[in-house]
Amino acid sequence: GILWFGWFGFNAGSALAADGVAAQAFMNTFVAAAAGMLGWLIVERVKAGHATTLGAASGAVAGLVAITPCAGFVGGLSPIIIGAIAGAVCYLAIWLKFHFKFDDSLDVIAVHLVGGIIGSVLLGFFADSAVNKAGKDGVLFGGGWSLVGEQILAVVVIMAFSMVVTLIIGLGLKKSLSKGIRVTSEEEEIGLDLTQHSENAYSLERV
Repeated sequence: GILWFGWFGFNAGSALAADGVAAQAFMNTFVAAAAGMLGWLIVERVKAGHATTLGAASGAVAGLVAITPCAGFVGGLSPIIIGAIAGAVCYLAIWLKFHFKFDDSLDVIAVHLVGGIIGSVLLGFFADSAVNKAGKDGVLFGGGWSLVGEQILAVVVIMAFSMVVTLIIGLGLKKSLSKGIRVTSEEEEIGLDLTQHSENAYSLERV
């Protein structure tokens, strides 16, 4: 809930003005988050046989992530469609961590990476210059495919830049830290509060 509330400032505040674009971004943010939650829960219900509160929260975040590139450039039903698609696809993307066996306990790849890509690419379809004159029209509003190509190119460039910078930082930390940047399985089981800081945040006895 706190994250959802803060996202209004994140998206609407990017307009740098109290105007119609900011108001549209505010509304789009709310609607897309709700649609993302619904999209996630529907797919979760179909695939797992039940819906969960964690799924509701994850779906809302997926919707928030996806609408961020679009918030000030789409209107009407577009944020609902974008949010719902993001919620559904991000749930299905969770299998990536099991397939490639990487550590992602918070599903950052599925929710933030996949959600961000979805929102960025869908902007090329749903952008409406009637909402924001500084933007272009997407495919569904008569703008052709040029914006889709530009968005895909932007995604590729940003991902490449992020990977290179992250690799440099990761290698630097690995060489500078005597114990490396990974903890052992035993330390994970005990808890990082105790193994890294010699104290517990919560005193819970094992049953």
